[in-house]
Amino acid sequence: MPTDVVSSQATLLDSKQLYRICELDQLSTDCQSTAELTPLDDIVGQERAQQAVEFAMGIKEKGYNIYAIGQNGLGKRTMMLRYLSRHEPSDHTLYDWCYVVNFDDTRCPKVLKLSAGTGLEFKKAVEKLMLKLVKAMPLAFDNEMYYARTEKLKSQLSQKQEVALTELTEEAKQKGISLSLTMQGDYQMLALNGEEPHDEASFEALTDAERSQFESNINGLEVKLRGIIRQITEWEEEFSDKQQEHDEQVAKEVLIHFIKPLKDKFKHQPETRTFLTGMQADILDNLDIFLEESEEQLGLAYASLEKKMPRRYQVNVLVGQGTQKFPIVVEESPSYHSLFGYVENATFRGTVFTDFSLIRPGSLHKANGGVLLMDAVKVLERPYVWDGLKRALRSRKLDLSSLEREVSLSGTISLAPEPIPLDVKIILFGDHETYQLLQHYDPDFSELFRVTADFEDVMDRTSASEAHYARFISSIVHDNNMLHCDRAAIARIIEYSSREAEDQQKLSLHSANIANLLRESNYCAKSAASQQILVPHVEQALRNQEQRVSRLHDNIMQSFTNGTTLISTQGKVMGQINALSVISTSDHQFGMPNRITATTAFGKGEVMDIEHRVKLGGRIHSKGVLILTAYLASVLGKTAQIPLTTYLTFEQSYSGVDGDSASMAECCAIISAISEQALRQDIAITGSMNQFGEAQPIGGVNEKIEGFFDVCKIKGRTSDQGVIIPASNMANLMLRKDIVDAVAQGEFHIWAITHVTQAMELLLGKTAGSLSQTAAPSQGQYSPESIFGIAQQKLTALRSLVKAD
Repeated sequence: MPTDVVSSQATLLDSKQLYRICELDQLSTDCQSTAELTPLDDIVGQERAQQAVEFAMGIKEKGYNIYAIGQNGLGKRTMMLRYLSRHEPSDHTLYDWCYVVNFDDTRCPKVLKLSAGTGLEFKKAVEKLMLKLVKAMPLAFDNEMYYARTEKLKSQLSQKQEVALTELTEEAKQKGISLSLTMQGDYQMLALNGEEPHDEASFEALTDAERSQFESNINGLEVKLRGIIRQITEWEEEFSDKQQEHDEQVAKEVLIHFIKPLKDKFKHQPETRTFLTGMQADILDNLDIFLEESEEQLGLAYASLEKKMPRRYQVNVLVGQGTQKFPIVVEESPSYHSLFGYVENATFRGTVFTDFSLIRPGSLHKANGGVLLMDAVKVLERPYVWDGLKRALRSRKLDLSSLEREVSLSGTISLAPEPIPLDVKIILFGDHETYQLLQHYDPDFSELFRVTADFEDVMDRTSASEAHYARFISSIVHDNNMLHCDRAAIARIIEYSSREAEDQQKLSLHSANIANLLRESNYCAKSAASQQILVPHVEQALRNQEQRVSRLHDNIMQSFTNGTTLISTQGKVMGQINALSVISTSDHQFGMPNRITATTAFGKGEVMDIEHRVKLGGRIHSKGVLILTAYLASVLGKTAQIPLTTYLTFEQSYSGVDGDSASMAECCAIISAISEQALRQDIAITGSMNQFGEAQPIGGVNEKIEGFFDVCKIKGRTSDQGVIIPASNMANLMLRKDIVDAVAQGEFHIWAITHVTQAMELLLGKTAGSLSQTAAPSQGQYSPESIFGIAQQKLTALRSLVKAD
């Protein structure tokens, strides 16, 4: 680009260009408040994100979970919840999930998948069945028919035993031997001397043949006795089997009577019939649970249950859908246990135990068949959660394993429940940085979260979008039961949104800020006993917000009032200019002017950036200084080196300086110092520049203008004061009403420029100058009365003095 200055002049803006008023053209004239506006059920201004959500919710294959990207305060969660609650999928099937005992292996509880809403019903039906059995079973075994049958079996056993022992006793008696039962329950055989047993003396008096005969007979009888005892044992086992068969038959009649109606009721759910069949067989194997009268022995079987019924036959309804059509769960604190569930322990009389009835659900269980929403950073912060979540999504199963066992913190025996099939959509909310970290460091992330819902910060501001935004305001009002906003208040809130977006052509989608403003406006309206939210209430809420966060702003403005911070807003000074900057805190930002000064001394044409030398200048600021140095060299140093060193600094700046928005101001200050022409102090300037001198846009233009305006009020207002901004920032102007009014009355001015030379002409009161067309550009001269011409003459004179020396 040639080094000639741009001939066009700066554009003086009128008041209409400083603030875009909301007309609400597309709202019916009959619509006078949010009461007549249909609340928005879509995600406002987020068509791209909404399409991503619709796509992810419509596809059933695994891996199509959603990562919602956007800054905090965009209302991602609120908008997502509103959308999901009003756009329920039509092709999904929900189930109730229950855990019941595994009769084959109690350490591995089984899962029951029941139709949605029937889990609790089945649980209550089983409880009623158990309560009936607890009462009916003992009664079935406590009646004359049962006792008669039992006595008959006992009598048959006793009769067999008696016959066998009687025969052996008679045989022994015939051989002169008595068979008797001792106090210890053992059988004893003794040789008889007539009717009485031999004593030791009488037995010794017998002949050897007689003693041998007795011993032989006794040995033979003992062999027969052992045979009889074995036979008696078999008879007792046979009796026990018959007694058990009898008991089971009695119990079975009771069970069939009570269980059959339950099986018929749930006949359309095969899993319940299978469970009830298994329960029936198990009850027959464990009748003592119902018949045992010892409270001590039954304690553990009934431990810590409110109802007096065996724990073994409980139904643990892990998830019951009830009347819920589509589960939407928000997990605020995604710890391992809160997500995946856990198994509790119970204590009974010093004994610690656990079973399937102590399994507790997590958020993934509750969201199964629906959607689970979580904050990505919170998921990543908690130990083992991310790995567990990936494992569940890959396998599409919920395996409720003990975290303590996984990390080897506990050696106690725990349960290993059967996994539950998992069908859930995960929506993670996070920022771009977290998304990029996961993309870079976790190869599984892209496989499991294939859909990105990228939330916009702003939306285009058109008549149609303003009407759409009005419905968004209406939805906030309706959802929070606020007073309704009148038409003018709606327009003022939309204008505030445009100010938040820092663009007349955009609307901010930071819904949290809009919702907060509405809440505070609602408070102001109610405090004023108003029936609606009006513009004065919105303005009062904005003033209240400003008041709460403006302590630092007030302190800095006080420094201008008492003269602690030096600033001039009138007159002219050489090498001194008012630049504009923005100070930001966590919840507030405001503008203030900064004095920049430039001085020159003999040197080699370099610009000494004092901020950089003392390490208070950031890299972007240093780049801006180098760019303006290159521009000055292209303008004033084409034929010879500039024989000056310029010293550039921000006065009274004791903290870091970064950004290039002061580069045009610094360039003007340096030209002023070289040409020795004074700069106007009643005009402040902001904007960056490139190597060709073109003005480039900057941020915070509204705050910067307002900051200089406020300082002008402190130092004394004149009708010549104003601010120079890049023309590309004109669309960002949404200024305060007092500044707009001042511009309308000609008491304050805002100029828009496209080139730094336009700023020089305003600040120095002279034309910038252009190279002579009669000579080659490398040898050309600027017009002597122009700014560059004056600077060129001074540099030429200085070079002549150097040569003369």
